[in-house]
Order: sequence, then structure tokens, then C-alpha cells
Amino acid sequence: MAKILVVWPPHVPSYFNAGHHTPLYMTAGHLRAEGHEVETCDASAAGLNWKAMGDLLYQGAYDVIAMMNDFDAVDGFERFVLYAQELCPGARLITFGRLSSMNPGFFARYALDAVVQSGDYETGVAHYVRALAEGAVTTGLPGVTVREGDRWHPPTGPGDTLPADQWVLPEVDEIPYDSYDRLYADDAHKFCGIPFRRELVVPAARGCPVNCDFCEVPAIFGLRERRLSVDATIDYIRRSYEKAPFEYVAFYAPTFTLDRRWVKELCRRFIEGPVSPQWKCATTIPHLSEELVALMGEAGCVRISVGLETLEPDGQGTLPRAKRIEEERFRELARWCEAAGIELNAFVIIGLPGTTAAGAARTREVLRDTGARFRPTVYTPLHEMTPAMTPLEISRFNRQLTSAPLGTESTDVYDFVFGGDDRLTSVYKNIPRRLSGGVS
Repeated sequence: MAKILVVWPPHVPSYFNAGHHTPLYMTAGHLRAEGHEVETCDASAAGLNWKAMGDLLYQGAYDVIAMMNDFDAVDGFERFVLYAQELCPGARLITFGRLSSMNPGFFARYALDAVVQSGDYETGVAHYVRALAEGAVTTGLPGVTVREGDRWHPPTGPGDTLPADQWVLPEVDEIPYDSYDRLYADDAHKFCGIPFRRELVVPAARGCPVNCDFCEVPAIFGLRERRLSVDATIDYIRRSYEKAPFEYVAFYAPTFTLDRRWVKELCRRFIEGPVSPQWKCATTIPHLSEELVALMGEAGCVRISVGLETLEPDGQGTLPRAKRIEEERFRELARWCEAAGIELNAFVIIGLPGTTAAGAARTREVLRDTGARFRPTVYTPLHEMTPAMTPLEISRFNRQLTSAPLGTESTDVYDFVFGGDDRLTSVYKNIPRRLSGGVS
């Protein structure tokens, strides 16, 4: 049995989505299921300072430290590796996450022992821990590149992917929800959560066949969707609500309504009870219908987020055919959502090839006219990342900054993201309070 720390090192996040943090806890749960002693630390969200981080490393005496990485979380990475080497010198260091899956060579510069670069994160870390238990690791592993001295051994093949019934869902007892509440409290930041209400994230699916080239999901988790059963989903919600005063559910799935039969069954179960939470989800417009939206509203859905991206015809040529949406189709969806009592949240990409600042402004005005929530991000060509980039260059791939300086042109782009918005959500008013003394 190994003593393992699964940690997201300290950094200043450019964006917060609690769903992006679930791999930390699912990896920890997977390792516990294999018999290891595992601690977790979401250092950034919890607001840990470096002294507290040092205390944890020095006193922990860990055998393995599994470090989560992301596109916007590299500013504290080098310092964390130094702290780990100095304060927990017996530990082996492995990293996993979105950045190492998209740009694994970037991590060769750090004093790491292994890098998960393909497959599910938890299976990559588990492969490495098992190999350590069997002796010195002198070769690559499925989905994992391994360092031996100054040499990096490439993976022996693609990483493993787990069927959904083998996922270990997050243990809610170890997640810093008070910190999450504070991060969601100001809706002007346009983070994905609902302010003033406690969110339970349910990791419902991995993989997506829509295959947008600006999205990392297909490259990391594949084009074939893997999805929890309805029974497992409801059981996890029930058990979590019994442990803590959650007030709504956020389904973490790339295209939540991809399997309409599954969604309809879930809705019917919510309507029948006894598990009947308020909830939100993200999906694409073609995977919605008037009938389905009405059923979702009846079943407690309070927000549907859709990847609208743009309403400019010249910009839609870069999108998959399924996501080329005309204005009237969006207005129709907005009417369905209004009738069902659901807030419509639209993801819009600023700077998408073929689009203009004027076109983005027009898209925003359509959203305002329909009552939809406008949630902008900056176009990020992930395929342009290279291993030779500096941490500062990598940090531009965070969906807030342009991937390369644009000079005066960037002013038009940044006005949408950082210029402020006086149209804030009020959907929390539709969600009853369970949490006393929370953020309000």
C-alpha cells in the first residue's frame, strides 16, 4: 500500500468550474479502491498559501504525489515541484490533467518521474503506482511516459479508458465547498456555477462525438460517449444530499442531452421522486427539442447551457455542421426555455475565425433580446501549443487571453470578456435554500 497525495498545486485560476476539479477526487477514489492511503488537496480553490502547502508536504511523508495540471494552472507548477523535492524527497512525482494530455512534452522540463498523456487520468496514475509497487520503473506504461535518469521512456501504447460503471465518483466529504461557494458568488465573473446556492457536481459522461476543434474533450476522452446509468446517477445524488446541504445539481457532461432516452428516463425518475433536485446541464442546440426542454423543466432543470459559439454565418464554417445555428433556431430554443421556466445560458466564442467584433456584438444583442445569459470566452487554438513554449506562453491558452498578442485588435476581443455585464443571473431565486449561513 502506498501513501499518496493527489493535489492541484497552488496557482491563481483564470476561471473556475467545479466540474473541472472532479478528476482530482475521482483519481483519489480510484486509488483508494486499489488499496492505497490517499489524501487530496485542491490547493488553489481552498486558498492555501505556500507555508500551508509546505507543512502538508513535509509532514505527509508521501510515497507518490500525483499533481493535477491544466491550461491555466502552470504558474505555480515549477515552485510546487521544488517544494515537493525539498520537503518530501522520498516521493515520486507524476502529473495528469488536460494540459499533459494535449501537450505532454511541455512537462519534460520539470523534475518529474512520470506524465500521464493519454487515456483516463485515474488509470494512468494507477498504472504508475502499480509499477512502483513491483519495483523500479524502467519503461513506459500504457498512456504514461516515464523518466529514468535523464531519459524519458514513451508510453507502451494508448492509455486505458474506464467503462462508466467503474468510475469512482467524488467523495463529497473532502471537497472544499465553502471555497467553491465564494468563487461562484459574483456572477459578473461569468463562471458556470449559480451564485448563493451550493452545487453538487455529478460527472455524468465522458467523450463527445460533436468534435469541435477548439475543444479538448474528444482528444482526451474520445469521440464515443461513456455515461453513468440513471440508477447510479440518482443513487449518487441521494447519498450526497444525505451527507451535505446541496441545493442543486450540476451535470458534468460534454453534451448532456446526447442520449435523449437516458435524459427522459432521468427526468421521469426526478418527477416521480423521492430524489427530485433542481439541476443544470450543458449541451448543444441540435440535441434539444421542444418536448425535451418542457420535460426537463418539469423535472427541475433551472439552467441549460448551450455551445452557441456564434451567430455569424462567416464564422460558422469553422464549426461542426451540427453546431451551425441560425438566429431563428436560437430564438425558438429561447422561447422553449422561457415556457419551461429554464434559464438559457449561451457560450459564445470571441475571436473565432471568420467572426468580427461587430458580429460578436450582434450575437450578444440577440442573447439580450431573448433573455439568455451571455457567457463569452476567447477562441483558443489548442492545436497550436508546442512542447517548447514557456509557462507564460502556455498560460495564454486559457480561453481568456488570445493565444498570441493581437496589439490594438485585442481591445475589441477583450471588451466582451472583461468589459463587464449588467445582466446577471437571478435563477438562484428558483432554488430553495438548504444551507444556513451560506453566501448570500
